[in-house]
Amino acid sequence: MINTIRTQTLDLLNDISESPRPSYSIDGHSVSWTEYRKQLLQTVDWCNRQLNNATPVEIHSHGVS
Repeated sequence: MINTIRTQTLDLLNDISESPRPSYSIDGHSVSWTEYRKQLLQTVDWCNRQLNNATPVEIHSHGVS
C-alpha cells in the first residue's frame, strides 16, 4: 500500500515537473503549485520513512561475563 502511494506521488511529481503551471487565484480559490509540489515531496518522504521502518533489521550482540 505504501509503495503504491509513493509510486503514484512520484508520478504526480513527474507530471507537474514536465509541464509546470503558474499559481493562480479564481473567485477566491487559490492554487499554489509550489505548495502542491512541497506537499507531494513530504508525502514521498513519509512513505520512505514508513518503508525504512518496516524493513526487518538483524542485530548481533555479544554478552560479556
